[in-house]
Amino acid sequence: MRTIRGLWRWRGNPLWRRTDRIEGWAALATLLCVLLGAPLVGVVSGTLCHQALLDAAREQRAQRKAVTAVVIRPVRPASFDTDPETAPVREGLSRAVAKWTAPDGTSHTGAVKTYLRTPRTGDRFRIWTDKQGRPVTRPMNRAAAATHSVLAGFGGALATAGAAEGTRQLVMWRLVRRRHAEWDRAWDKAGPDWGRTGTGS
Repeated sequence: MRTIRGLWRWRGNPLWRRTDRIEGWAALATLLCVLLGAPLVGVVSGTLCHQALLDAAREQRAQRKAVTAVVIRPVRPASFDTDPETAPVREGLSRAVAKWTAPDGTSHTGAVKTYLRTPRTGDRFRIWTDKQGRPVTRPMNRAAAATHSVLAGFGGALATAGAAEGTRQLVMWRLVRRRHAEWDRAWDKAGPDWGRTGTGS
């Protein structure tokens, strides 16, 4: 903003160069992108992401069902286990070998995660499965979809602002190189006569 005000005050100066005009327009375009373009991109990207996530959540709810599983025996976690699939303690969960009936009526048995802290044989708990009875994660809810959408919107806005500023920096780099080249040419032209009486008259 300071650059724009400074260049605007210089607009009528005879020393005003073409590169100065380009610099001013680049600064103005960057400001407009940050103030108008970035929020617009953020809103659009967040809205599109939210709609896509809601569609995905509806599909997940249609494909995934909650069924009741019965504990056969608990599974002790291995020491120093860093595998997220076999170290559910970090998620506040435990593991147990359980049996359950799939939505299609087939019977299944396997090791699954459970929210039971100390599962015992015969304990019942709910798990989510697909239509064939394979364990899956819980369907995404609206709160999670909204959170991801907000993050996507912020990401889109920041990316737009960063791209605008990066473009301005690239333009400034090119302008500085052009100015240096112009100064070198002017110096080469004036150099041989520098200091002589009547030079430039």
